[in-house]
Amino acid sequence: MKKNHPYKMDYLLHRKEALDLREKYGDDQAKRVIRELLEKVKEKWLNGGDILDEADFFELVSKKLEEVFKNPIQRVINATGVIIHTNLGRAPLSRKILIRSAEVLPYYVEIEWDKESKERGNRDKKIEPLFKTLFKTDKDVIVVNNCASALMLVLNTFSKRKETVVSRGELVEIGGKFRIPEVMLSSQAILREVGTTNRTSISDYENAINEKTALLLKVHRSNFEIVGFSEEATLEEIVELGKRKNLSVVFDFGTGLLFKKNASKKEKSIEEILKINPDIVTFSGDKLFGGCQAGFIVVKKELSEKIRKNNLLRALRVDKFVYFYLSEMAMEYLKGNFEEITVLDLICKDEKYLKERAIKLKEKIECSSEDFYKVELKDEEGRVGGGSFPNYAIASPALKISCKKGSTTKLEKFLRTNGEIPILCNVKENAIFIHFRTLFEEDEEIIIEKFKKFAGGEK
Repeated sequence: MKKNHPYKMDYLLHRKEALDLREKYGDDQAKRVIRELLEKVKEKWLNGGDILDEADFFELVSKKLEEVFKNPIQRVINATGVIIHTNLGRAPLSRKILIRSAEVLPYYVEIEWDKESKERGNRDKKIEPLFKTLFKTDKDVIVVNNCASALMLVLNTFSKRKETVVSRGELVEIGGKFRIPEVMLSSQAILREVGTTNRTSISDYENAINEKTALLLKVHRSNFEIVGFSEEATLEEIVELGKRKNLSVVFDFGTGLLFKKNASKKEKSIEEILKINPDIVTFSGDKLFGGCQAGFIVVKKELSEKIRKNNLLRALRVDKFVYFYLSEMAMEYLKGNFEEITVLDLICKDEKYLKERAIKLKEKIECSSEDFYKVELKDEEGRVGGGSFPNYAIASPALKISCKKGSTTKLEKFLRTNGEIPILCNVKENAIFIHFRTLFEEDEEIIIEKFKKFAGGEK
């Protein structure tokens, strides 16, 4: 029943619906939303509009509070076939490691405390022995918040207002329009470009060296390839030149490949790069390394203290979660438990196993909505992603799902926007493609339910 004048605020606050919302969301936010919506109701009433009844009013309040208290970081089902998806958090994290983190991180942890001396310790040096073992190196290891900041910190430490020599063919742009020249500018290093886009020889580096030169930089082209009439100076050549000219060599490795299999066989690993012995290597923790967002700096001992004394390091350092997660992951690597490195597990999943799962899901979708969808098993290709192996396709069995009734465009939007968990998939040939290379087994029931709901809604 509609009222002919608005409710009073005090009356609304003592209704059971309001008391329940105040308990669930807290007094301040519940009162704020009730007050704001009541003001809108009053404004509408003053302009001749009707007053909502209490049930409708509190339904609006409840929806608004749900929006306020919905965490903006939500689970997404990735059915695109792109494993390291930059827009979806890059490397998925290990459930096993996250469970272990919940057993430790709610408490105080010895991140900057030395229990032997009872003095303040160094957070990087605490994890160094583990990562030196993992990388099979005697170089020091420093962790910052991503690879771009790792490179910026290195350049700022050793090349501030001095020249860093780099090939024009390696002035790459990574995701989000971040470019190597801009990173260098932020570090206050002076960019000295050599060679051309497609051809840079070791003599180009050597001819550019002068009294202002501080570093020789090589950047791994992880997200594109140059083919045809091309040439590049190898890391081995640049390291040898650095030794002759008494200049430090930095290799921005980027992807951070540690375990070699499938696509990764054509790439050098961290271990192989370190054997070439550049003075400093930087790489990401959340690409092919398979961890959370972080940037590694693996650096010769005689240079590491200069980095640690740079005030920028405090601004770029990571917290206890990153140290804990990366350390746990390092131990899984050392044990050979590669299935716990989720990215590696997805890359290495057997194609036959993925096809078996696809066939089962095909049968379930057909069984629930056979007259609405045409479902076919297809041999599709996925990608490693994340700026890794740009021209390498990885087998990704997929279901091609066409609507016998209704619109493919509407179906894609329904999968993406309806319900709590969006499903991202590919659209081509007027059909939806669900890739199994990037699907977790627990995703499948959610997919079935969404297809059921769309079929029911369209009928």
